[in-house]
Amino acid sequence: MPGLTDATRGRLLFGGDYNPEQWPEETWHEDVRLMKAAGVNSVTLGVFSWSTLEPEPGAREFGRLDTLMDLMHENGIGVVLATPTSSPPPWMGRLHPDTLPVTEDGRTEWWGGRQHFSHSSATYRRYAAAITEDLAARYGGHPALTMWHINNEYCTFDHGDEAAAAFRRWLREKYGTLDALNEAWGTAFWSQGYDTWDGILPPRLPHYMRNPTQGLDFRRFTSDMLLECFVAERDIVRRHTPHLPVTSNFMPLWFGQDAWRWAEEEDVVSVDIYPDPRDPQGAQSGALVQDMTRSQARGPWMLMEQAAGPVNWRGVNHPKPRGLNRLWSLQAVARGADAVCYFQWRQSRQGAEKFHSGMLSHAGEEGRTHQEVKQLGADLERIAAEVTGRNITANIAVLHDWHAWWAGAQDGRLSAQVEYPDVLSAWHRALWQAHLTTDFAHPEHDLTPYSVVVVPQLYALTDAAIDNLLAYVHGGGTLVCGFQTGVADEDDRVRPGGMDPRLRELFGIRTLHEWWPLDAGETVTCEGFHASLWSEELEADGTADETVAYKGGELDALPAILRKGRAWYVSTLPEPEALRDLLARIADGAGVRPVLDGLPEQVEAVRRGEVLFVLNHGREPVTVEVPGTHHDLLTGTVVTDLVTLGRYGAAVLQP
Repeated sequence: MPGLTDATRGRLLFGGDYNPEQWPEETWHEDVRLMKAAGVNSVTLGVFSWSTLEPEPGAREFGRLDTLMDLMHENGIGVVLATPTSSPPPWMGRLHPDTLPVTEDGRTEWWGGRQHFSHSSATYRRYAAAITEDLAARYGGHPALTMWHINNEYCTFDHGDEAAAAFRRWLREKYGTLDALNEAWGTAFWSQGYDTWDGILPPRLPHYMRNPTQGLDFRRFTSDMLLECFVAERDIVRRHTPHLPVTSNFMPLWFGQDAWRWAEEEDVVSVDIYPDPRDPQGAQSGALVQDMTRSQARGPWMLMEQAAGPVNWRGVNHPKPRGLNRLWSLQAVARGADAVCYFQWRQSRQGAEKFHSGMLSHAGEEGRTHQEVKQLGADLERIAAEVTGRNITANIAVLHDWHAWWAGAQDGRLSAQVEYPDVLSAWHRALWQAHLTTDFAHPEHDLTPYSVVVVPQLYALTDAAIDNLLAYVHGGGTLVCGFQTGVADEDDRVRPGGMDPRLRELFGIRTLHEWWPLDAGETVTCEGFHASLWSEELEADGTADETVAYKGGELDALPAILRKGRAWYVSTLPEPEALRDLLARIADGAGVRPVLDGLPEQVEAVRRGEVLFVLNHGREPVTVEVPGTHHDLLTGTVVTDLVTLGRYGAAVLQP
């Protein structure tokens, strides 16, 4: 199958979404001039153009797109051509109300925004296939075309009647019989037993708490239905252009999409990343998404969207300070991106996103944003030959699973303070602050390439996943698990003893007496540190090689952390410095070290292939030890033993 290298062709792709239907044709030539001056070599066309291409049912208006495709080719700019199916025209909802999604309380989501489609609607799917077929037939042989982009940010839930019928079909295929479904859903509780498939609905708004396994299956169903939509369009364009790669852009850690499964169906894994420039953890937030996307891609990936300046959906939308856009873009390349793209090229003058920045902002070509974009384009051209296609070697894997997240996110959980993405981010942040590069992996993946496997929290685990963790430790790997791991099986059925007995034996736990969630702002004291969010009343079985105890309170002298051989269990959330130091010590004991020793706190160092990226996330200049002699690809200078980085500065060092 084709891949990202078929689109990059030895370059780092640089550009973004281009929406020229918003502008008169004379603006297009000005855009091309500025794109070439900025080093743009790729644009995405057509993402939100359905009403332009099909202004009424069955009509086709391809003239403007013909001109644009030719214009891009004449100027050496490749096109990632999107199917426009994320935003149906108003006529579709007006003529076919069955294409509109319905919320859990029965409200129809109307046209006038975007993503207003029912993934289960046969009518929507028919129109989507037709426009995709005609686009592929018309442009499949166009020399500007380098890649297909299907839909955009799939994110639609639907609780309507057609989705309900599709949900029942999905359940019948999964369970086969009502008895099996009733057993899996635990419908003996609250008199929920089903005697007919027709009685089953999506989890619409209930009087009180809904069945958690029904909700879990509905999330699985939603991901699968959206994937069906993607695959249907992907297969159409593949039939016309089997030599070109196909992608669809993920949103980071979006709740409704099992990106592990989706990545298996994509030729190129792409993602949109929008850290808040005022967030002190913004760089780590970006690194988490970059590591996860690289792991899903099993190699180089595509940064499909980021912001050159402010966005428009936060309560207060701050611009990026001078230098931060460049720094975060180079961070993405350091962590495996072979494409650095934006939403969007030219900032819109009308519409809902006119205050979302563009590579060419309202300030024009003399504005700071565009001048920084030009600098970045030149930087990417300088380093492309030495980084494109290169991999990153990580000896630590962080385990993540959407199904475990979905299972734990239920109304009746013990603490609404425990949000899975926050726990995942806290553990990844500790590793990032310890300057340790990590991959992500699914709990059933092959873990043998890693010296250390970290499980921040996996509430629900299959038997296969548990067996995989046991085999990993018994094979010599080091495992570190956070609290509330292995509590339930894949049907959200609590394991005997509140944690799978095999895991309790692995960690040296005889009995998990009680979970003790903590209030917001509450802490517990442990030997040497404080902790928050959660604690557990554990009784050790006497086989642990090392314990760290709680001090004071109801859990005084009981184990907060246990180590049995190479298996660690952490029953609380240590304060950030303590978690960082713990994971750094465990990694060091397993032979895993940072790529550079003695790094200042605000400096990140990542090795991609033979090239070392050194990134200063601080506002003050800093000098970093880099033993040996290197060539800085960004400046063309020779660096020996030391490199000085200015505010938000970067060096890309080749031995």
